[in-house]
Amino acid sequence: MNPNELKNLFVNRYGRSPNLIVRAPGRVNILGEHVDYNDGFVLPAAINRAIYLAVSSNENDMVSLYACDFDQKVTFSFDDLAQKQDMYGNALFHWALYPAGVAWALREVGFNPIGIDAVIMSEIPIGAGLSSSAALEVGFCSAWQALGGWDLDRMRLALLCQRAENEYVGLSCGIMDQFASACGVEGHALFFDTRNLQWEPAPLPSGIALVIADSGIRRSLTSSGYNDRRTSCEQAVEELKKYLPGIHSLRDVQSTEFAAFSDYLPEIPRKRAEHVIKEIARVKSALSALQREDKQALGALLYAGHRSLRDLYEVSTPELDTLVDLTRSIPGCIGARLTGGGFGGCTINLVEINQAENFIQELKKGYYRETGRDAPVYLCDASQGATVERC
Repeated sequence: MNPNELKNLFVNRYGRSPNLIVRAPGRVNILGEHVDYNDGFVLPAAINRAIYLAVSSNENDMVSLYACDFDQKVTFSFDDLAQKQDMYGNALFHWALYPAGVAWALREVGFNPIGIDAVIMSEIPIGAGLSSSAALEVGFCSAWQALGGWDLDRMRLALLCQRAENEYVGLSCGIMDQFASACGVEGHALFFDTRNLQWEPAPLPSGIALVIADSGIRRSLTSSGYNDRRTSCEQAVEELKKYLPGIHSLRDVQSTEFAAFSDYLPEIPRKRAEHVIKEIARVKSALSALQREDKQALGALLYAGHRSLRDLYEVSTPELDTLVDLTRSIPGCIGARLTGGGFGGCTINLVEINQAENFIQELKKGYYRETGRDAPVYLCDASQGATVERC
């Protein structure tokens, strides 16, 4: 994305130059799906596809936003936040709920965000499971922090953005997406303990590309069954507490304990819990594989993770399954699985860099042959987290 193009769009719309250019990356989750709200370990990476904001403070204490990708504009006051409406009493566009939610979350903890004008551009496919919403939240929180001069560390910033999505937008997501966008490390995955918020960068193997394939199937997580699955996990914990009174979440259940007591669970909570418990173990195994640069072990863990998401968590789709199945016969692919919440979106593929271009072409051809759909495929790098540039 050309920052000058964004600055020019801002000048054309508002008649002055912006104060800030903010970049907030999307993320791909290499392993550890649907475990962040179960206190588990995850292995995301920020990617070099981001949301960009040109932002300037204003003097009217209003928030004026223009989203280039939707060609939509909205203006709201901080007094309108609880009603989720613009200055004319209209319901906010869905995309505008994210910056509005960040403003609401900041005010809830005592910060006072100032009025801003902003132009938004995105390189992240919307609804593809690459966390465009979390990037939007992190971008606006970073902008308000920079304009306000607040002492706000990256983890607290991520937690405030998560609160915005949980309590304002209404999606019961975990912390992983906002964390990855805020804290990404170039060339590294992030091994993150979502319980104690401790994390460490894990170098990705040399010669490996992150290839993201978009199934073209879009979903809205707030209406897709995401919250239902979180409820099933909570139900499983309550049932297992009868036999394991010391547990607080599925993170606390060992595989041997689950094998002993899983028969006492209803079918749906049992399947959801089995995925989560085994996925947490897979992430720990993946960290070990990264540390010893064992590409084949890492790839096998990705394929196993996809099977679990398909069969136990039931968040895959025929299109996502097709994308993953095709990779097994394309040279250079180490491992693949769906990434993100599921119900559509993308797959993550670990591919030998010297075979990445051929892999991309073969995957696109195979997907069109099997589904009649085009699949946008992106060659990505692990990226630095959110940045703010003063103009």
